[in-house]
Amino acid sequence: MNPNQDPKAFYAKLKEQLLDTSTWPSEYLYKFIVLTDATKIKQIEDVFDNLGAVINTKASSNGKYTSVSIDVQMKNPDAVIGKYQEIAEKVEGVISL
Repeated sequence: MNPNQDPKAFYAKLKEQLLDTSTWPSEYLYKFIVLTDATKIKQIEDVFDNLGAVINTKASSNGKYTSVSIDVQMKNPDAVIGKYQEIAEKVEGVISL
């Protein structure tokens, strides 16, 4: 999400796109970028704990940033959006892709 964008408008558009492009429940792939910091990465992983998520991390070439990809079964677009909001609240400086 663009930092200058209205979160309500962004999530409303995302929900509409998810409803149009997927049947629910469905697999969903989250992608986040954070500064390489074990605490931040753990905070992201903890949001998806006990959901059966497959989590992969990859450090950037210079090691400054880490991408975190999470593949998980979600029940509906509201659940997808809820996780994005939870990450935004708990992990400072995270970039959602």
